[in-house]
Amino acid sequence: MPAAKKSTARRTPRPKKCPDCNGTGEIAETVRVGARKGRVTDDRQTGLCLTCWGSGEAPTD
Repeated sequence: MPAAKKSTARRTPRPKKCPDCNGTGEIAETVRVGARKGRVTDDRQTGLCLTCWGSGEAPTD
């Protein structure tokens, strides 16, 4: 009698990471001060990644 086959669990493929934010959903933006010239400072602030809208997954085109 043949041996019983082992059942293999089907895995759903993981979504690809967003190339802009590396899957975090946030990007760092430079802080600018001054109304007229907009001087760049050394400080950074986080912002929502506009490519994936904060999900961290690569958009499907």
